[in-house]
Amino acid sequence: MLASDRPNRPLLLRPSGKDYLWGGRRLNDEFDKKIDMVPLAETWECSTHSDGPSYVVGGEFDGEELAQVIRQYPEYLGERHAGEDTLPILIKFIDAKSDLSIQVHPTDEYAKEHENGQLGKSEMWYVLDAAKDASLIYGLNQSCTGEELRRAIEEGTVERMLRRIPVHKDDLFYVRAGTIHAIGAGVLVAEIQESSNLTYRLYDYDRVGKDGAKRPLHIEKALEAADLSGSQEPRQPLRVLKYRQGAASELLSRCKYFEVYRMLVNTERRQQVRYRADKVSFRVLLCVNGCGTITYDGGMIPFCKGDCIFVPADSVELTIHAQAQFLDIRG
Repeated sequence: MLASDRPNRPLLLRPSGKDYLWGGRRLNDEFDKKIDMVPLAETWECSTHSDGPSYVVGGEFDGEELAQVIRQYPEYLGERHAGEDTLPILIKFIDAKSDLSIQVHPTDEYAKEHENGQLGKSEMWYVLDAAKDASLIYGLNQSCTGEELRRAIEEGTVERMLRRIPVHKDDLFYVRAGTIHAIGAGVLVAEIQESSNLTYRLYDYDRVGKDGAKRPLHIEKALEAADLSGSQEPRQPLRVLKYRQGAASELLSRCKYFEVYRMLVNTERRQQVRYRADKVSFRVLLCVNGCGTITYDGGMIPFCKGDCIFVPADSVELTIHAQAQFLDIRG
C-alpha cells in the first residue's frame, strides 16, 4: 500500500483487564469498562504486550489487536521508532482498593541480561483520585545493604525501612527502574511505562491468591535490581498551563521513553481544537474526564471518560470538540 493510501486515522482502543487481588470496582463503575472481572485491578489501555493486548474498535481494523495493526503498518510508530514493530510504551488505569505488593522493576540493562532481552520498566503515575489518607511507597528512608533488607523482609520489619509519601488527586510521580515502590490503598492512577511486565516482589503482606497460596516473591532478583541508596522524597514539579483557543496544556513528565502532557479542552459551539501527530512519533490520547468527539476527514470518534485513542505518526488532522481532560502521551 502506498503511503498516501495508508489509513492514518485515529484508532479507538478496547483494553485487556487484570483481576489482581488488590483491585476494586471503580474501573467498571466509573469508567464503564464492561470487563467481566471482580476485582478489576488494571486495564491495559494502549498495549501491544502479549500479556495484555489492546484491540481496535470500529473501522477497517475492528476487532484486531493493536499489535497486529502496527506489524502491518510499522510506520505508524514514526521516524523515531524506525525498524520497530511494537509499541515501546504501555498505558494503564490502576485501581488499588488494597495496597500493592512492595516491588521493584529492573532496568533495561538488567532485563536484557537476565530476562531474555526484555525491556526494563520505568514508569510514571498520574493520580486521578486518592482517598483522604492515601499514600504510596517510594524508595528507602536511608541506604542499606542487600543483607539488611533481606533480614528485614524475613523478620517482617521491612515497612520501617520504606519511605511512605502522602498522595493527593492530581499528583504525579516518576518511578525510575530500580526504585522500590508500591501504590497504596485508595489510589486510582493512570500509568505510563515502558512496554514491560517485569515485576519483582519483595514483600506482599503474606497475602494469598484465589488458589489459597501465597503469591511468589522474587527476593534475589529484586535485591540485585533494586537501588538500595536512600532516596530523596519526591517533590511535585512546577507545572505551567499554556493556553490557546479552546484548550490548555501542561507538561507532566519527560524522559527518554515518553513525554506526557495534561490537556484540557473546552470548546464552545464555534470553537475547535486541531490536533495531529507529526512524522517523528505516534501519540495517544487518554481521556481521564469528560466527553466529546474527534472528527477527521471521513470519520468521527465519540469518546468519554476512560477511552483511549491511538494517533498514528503523520496522522490526518483531527478536530476535537469536547469538555474533557486528556493525558496527551508521545512516544
